[in-house]
This record gives sequence, structure tokens and C-alpha cells, in this order.
Amino acid sequence: MTTLSQISDPDLVGLIDIEFRKQIESLPRTAENSGLFKIDEWQDHTGNTRLYSEMHGEEYASEKQEGNDAESTKIQRGYDKLMTLTRFAKTLKVTWEMRKRNKQMELMQELTNIVEMIPNRRELDLQHRLTFGTAASYVNQDGRTVDVTVGDGLSLFNTAHTLKGSATTFRNRLAGNPQLSKGSLESMESLVVTQTLNHFGAKMHVPHDILWITDDPNTRNTAFELNNSESDMTQANPGVVNVNKSKYKIVILNRLATDAKGAPDATKAKYWGIASSKYSTAYLGIEERENAIPPIVGSNSETFSTQDLSWLVTGSWGICIVGANWIKMSSGDGTP
Repeated sequence: MTTLSQISDPDLVGLIDIEFRKQIESLPRTAENSGLFKIDEWQDHTGNTRLYSEMHGEEYASEKQEGNDAESTKIQRGYDKLMTLTRFAKTLKVTWEMRKRNKQMELMQELTNIVEMIPNRRELDLQHRLTFGTAASYVNQDGRTVDVTVGDGLSLFNTAHTLKGSATTFRNRLAGNPQLSKGSLESMESLVVTQTLNHFGAKMHVPHDILWITDDPNTRNTAFELNNSESDMTQANPGVVNVNKSKYKIVILNRLATDAKGAPDATKAKYWGIASSKYSTAYLGIEERENAIPPIVGSNSETFSTQDLSWLVTGSWGICIVGANWIKMSSGDGTP
């Protein structure tokens, strides 16, 4: 078997680049692939900002009397939200000694870790839109204040969201913030029925097909029991039908119950909610997917005095959420 100490530096670069690609392709992208966010691939030379908007038409047609013109439909422009791109990167220095002294296990582990950092950060940023969804902003791990309001200037999860064409307000945070159960899920579905409005203030039919949760074991097990059991989990009689069977796609967001630095945050462990993948107005704009840039021996990626080689991983994206009528939540902590 060939060891790293027997491979030339250029061959080593090529070998590890292949491992980079394999590792990137195998990584889970829970929030990105959940249906909660709509992905917009940005083209080069199109700037670093883009405006995303809502547009609502009327729900119903009008009567037409004989000989009269049909009434023109009304279009209500909703709210806008500006997305701004941010670029992310990490470097790793691989020493001459590590390359030449058969330390392949340590080297591959470090390279595996760095290649995961870009998609991991994107997952953290996406999930933190829900983590900090009851606030207007948060300070991320880089010390930058991140605006997480939606188009009406309020937090994503709020009890008084406003509408552009009506004085009516709506809520998308469940009263009492109960933990996930059969009863609280039914209450959440009632919230969908009564509090999902368009910008004219009319009730909209917005099917919510996603049940999103944290990785809290009790919440996770409850979600799967509710969604997968053959019979009603609250009944002793196994002949009682489970009306929730296969109703939702369960999305477990394992970085949701964390603080800004990604450390566990027990105060958010019971967060859960439902959402509509079809009507989502949450956008992930990707300018540059995770990109592993290998060093070239003899170039400026090699430090002259030490012969260290620098590996670089980069990525660039932006996130914004325009409206709030497509998603509902409970913090699960019983707060009024």
C-alpha cells in the first residue's frame, strides 16, 4: 500500500482533492433540502443584492351581469425583502512534516473537517432563521448583526403580522406555546385554517406539508408516532384510525436548538412547527457552492520559509424570508 510519505506533493494534492469532492457530495443538507427554503442559483456578474417580493391576487371571481364588462382583478403587491450575499472561507495549513512523515490519518481528518465547514455553516445560518425567528436580529459567531425580520419588519414568528391591503393582522405563533402532541398539532392546524391570510385579508388555502422539529429525542419520537402510527397514539384501542398518518414530511433540524456559535441551547430544544413547501417565501441565494481550492507547490499557496501548503475552502450565499403566512411555530416552553 502506498503511504503519503511515498506520494509526491502534486500527487498528494490530486488525491486529497478527490477526497474533498467525495466528502462534499456525501454531506447531509437537512435545511437546504427540506423544502422550507427555495433555492436561487445566482449567476456571476449580477451584483451582491437581490429583491424578493410577494404578489397576491384576489381569491374569488365577481358576478358578471349580462352585457356588462367583466370586473378587472385586483393585484396587491405584498412585502419585499432584500437579500445580500456574504462570502465564507477557511484555510488549513498542511506542514511539510505532516506530508512527509506518514501522518495520513491526522492529515485526512483535518482535511475532512475543513471541507465540511462551508456546508455546515450554510446549514447553521439557514436553521438559525427559525432558531432566532422570535427576534428581529441576532449577532452571529463572526460578531455581525443579522437582520432576521420578514417584509413587514416584524420577527418571523409573531402574533401581529400586518398586511399591505388590509388592516387585519394575523399570527403564526401558537398561543400558549405547547410542546408537540396530538392536541397541540390539531391546534396548530386550526391556526392554519384561521390565520393564513393574503394581503387583502382573505383566507388562503395554503397546504402545510412539513412538520419541522429539533433533534430533541422526545419531540422527535412524538413526531414519528403522530405521523407513522397505524392507530391513534392516544387511544388504547388499536382499531382507532390515526388521522395524522403520513400527513407530513418530518424535517429534523439538528442545528436549530443552538446559540449563535452553534453550541446547544436548551431553551430552544422544544421548538416545532409546520410549513408549506409550495408557498414558502424563504429564499437561499447561492452564488458559490462549497469550493475546495487545492494548493500548487511552488506557488504563493506554499509558504517559502516553512514549505507549508495552504488549502482553501470557500462559499457564498444569502438568505431572506419575505412573508410569514406559510409557516407556523410553537416554542414548546409553555410561555403565554
